[in-house]
Amino acid sequence: MDLIELSKSKRALHNKWVYQLKEENDGTRRYNARLVVKGFQERECINFNEIFSPVVKHTIIRYVLSIVAAENLHLEQMDVKTMFLYGDLENIYMLQPQGYIMPEKK
Repeated sequence: MDLIELSKSKRALHNKWVYQLKEENDGTRRYNARLVVKGFQERECINFNEIFSPVVKHTIIRYVLSIVAAENLHLEQMDVKTMFLYGDLENIYMLQPQGYIMPEKK
């Protein structure tokens, strides 16, 4: 991340901190903080060109499960939450996070 001067043709997105208290199986607690960008502020044809979110249909799930049962196969399930980290991102401009504002740079 670089702190840059925003040009007039670009628009900075707002962000917020999300805090969470996670409790482990052994009873210990740990604090988790994430900085998230409020992407809902983007406007079509201005901030983004295309949105794609892959979603599987229930009929496909039933079809795959029937093949697994008929062929006596082993099925494993995996949930990928950070797949977007491996995609190609364009430049994202956001305001300075609260608590990290440098007064000499706006």
